[in-house]
Amino acid sequence: MHNPTLLQFFHWYYPTGGKLWPEAADRAPWLAEIGISAVWLPPPYKGESGGYSVGYDSYDLFDLGEFDQKGSRATKYGDKRQLQHAVETLKAHGVGVLLDVVLNHKMGADEKEQVQVNRVNPDNREDIDPDVLEAEAWTRFTFPARGGQYSQFVWDYRCFSGVDHIENPDENGVFKIVNDYTAEGWNQQVDDELGNFDYLMGANIDFRNNAVAEELKYWARWVMDEVHCSGFRLDAVKHIPAWFYKEWIEHVQEVAEAPLFIVAEYWSHEVDKLQQYIHQVDGKTMLFDAPLQMNFHNASKQGADYDLSQIFTGTLVAADPWHAVTIVANHDTQPLQALEAPVESWFKPLAYALILLRENGVPALFYPDLFGASYEDEGGDGEQYKIDIPVIPELEALVRARQRYAHGAQSEWFDHPNCIAFARSGTEDLPGCVVIMSNGEAGEKTLALGETFAGREWYDFLGHEEGRISSDQLGSAVFRCQPGSVSLWVPVESPATA
Repeated sequence: MHNPTLLQFFHWYYPTGGKLWPEAADRAPWLAEIGISAVWLPPPYKGESGGYSVGYDSYDLFDLGEFDQKGSRATKYGDKRQLQHAVETLKAHGVGVLLDVVLNHKMGADEKEQVQVNRVNPDNREDIDPDVLEAEAWTRFTFPARGGQYSQFVWDYRCFSGVDHIENPDENGVFKIVNDYTAEGWNQQVDDELGNFDYLMGANIDFRNNAVAEELKYWARWVMDEVHCSGFRLDAVKHIPAWFYKEWIEHVQEVAEAPLFIVAEYWSHEVDKLQQYIHQVDGKTMLFDAPLQMNFHNASKQGADYDLSQIFTGTLVAADPWHAVTIVANHDTQPLQALEAPVESWFKPLAYALILLRENGVPALFYPDLFGASYEDEGGDGEQYKIDIPVIPELEALVRARQRYAHGAQSEWFDHPNCIAFARSGTEDLPGCVVIMSNGEAGEKTLALGETFAGREWYDFLGHEEGRISSDQLGSAVFRCQPGSVSLWVPVESPATA
């Protein structure tokens, strides 16, 4: 496939009941046909909340919906057999599969242990109380239902650097566990938010324990054998020391049968921090472009007051396109979630055109934008909300257009705060296109495309603009778009329209 295109095949409120894995298998032929090259699946293993777990409250990495643990055998998305069938079906249709990897923490321990801890200032994690407190903590994971199958590793307090709850005395907060590996405090090479952002939630895994690091490498080899994935999405890497993931990625790439596609979630809107992380891991992973997603959010809220010519300012795809995965939304930014920053529906076609049809970055679509979603949940104000995320009508066409028309050199006309355009020149074998969009009144630009496009007729592939336009003998034409809309102009005579 000329232009790799990812799809996040879930959202936070996807229904329970084991429906996702079968749906992925059922949709595989259509996903391949429209031009999806890989899907990102949610964490496939058992979480603390069992069959209701979205997957980020990791309990047992080796339970892919096979053992009766945490109140269910299957996960929220289905059982192990259904997962394996979905992956094989997707791959049979040429669609790769990324598995979501949550290695920062474990939750739902089987037993308490007597531990020593230091209280930590939650607003400044470098402020660690030197007084040692005797307490109990849920830090022992024995996975009794699995009974040592696949791995006999037992997790105990020596595997963790911190917890957020202790008993005898009963307290909630941030507590640094005292063990052989934590004498130097928290891990380094993590984000500096709150002083040191090593600790996030649950029982915080300490990668300085070599047995832990080796167990997580072993798990990666095991899961690649059990589920023949094409790559990984790495969760919450700003909380995990970069040196560990550099080693882990090197290991999985070395043992993989083919090069793996790996993208990590370092959710920061400071592009310098994203570039620093890429440097720390020697460029061995791509990152989601969080600054671009925030630009899309702001642009959709501000309407014509937003300067479209600056839409890529401060973004990873502008600074380092080779390591950028561009997104419009994900499960954390959707309404009522932790990083809520939704992009208004009117702007989503513009945003998706910007990530799907340009040559920079690898775009990732979000499940509700392709299939829709409805759910209810409580907001931060304690009120109950019903959320509807509609299908974006243009999205399927934009995905198809990425494969058919997004080819060749790129020219840009980001020269107006409310109307911008870019063009792809095409190649000898594949056609190009012109994209024009406005966040205000109807847009119009006279674009000089060059002799390659001399005397050509164009039509709007999205159907927003009626009729055809013609370019003159020098390849110039006037391209239009509707107010607050985007048009994708493609040549009438191109082989792709035959």
